[in-house]
Amino acid sequence: MTPPRRQRRSPGPDRPAAPAPPRAPAEEGELPNPERLFVIGGEGGGERADIDLVTLIVARADPPVSATPEQAALLRLCAAPLSTAELSAYLSLPFSVVTVLLTDLLAKELVQARAPIVRQKVADRNLLEAVMHGLQKL
Repeated sequence: MTPPRRQRRSPGPDRPAAPAPPRAPAEEGELPNPERLFVIGGEGGGERADIDLVTLIVARADPPVSATPEQAALLRLCAAPLSTAELSAYLSLPFSVVTVLLTDLLAKELVQARAPIVRQKVADRNLLEAVMHGLQKL
């Protein structure tokens, strides 16, 4: 599943192009606009949900009208279960910001968080024997 993309509008013949504001060059790995992250995540002073990188998130409802664009994007992406690491990568947001957004959505009961499915460490002997017999019949 690919993340939603926005299309940039090019200025029409009757609209002149606005000059781009000057920006300081960003270092590699550094986000160029930290103020945007504060606006997205809010103060984040409250308690956060117990979410780690492999917690699976599933949407329980469609995005409400009052949802922020980032919350709406999270809800659209979570139609199928996705880990928080995948959500962070798809939205190009730090994990801490995604955690704040998910905490808000969990409080509103718009998403459900669940632990990943852990497989058995040792395979079942009966299953291995059945596979072995099946391969021998080939």
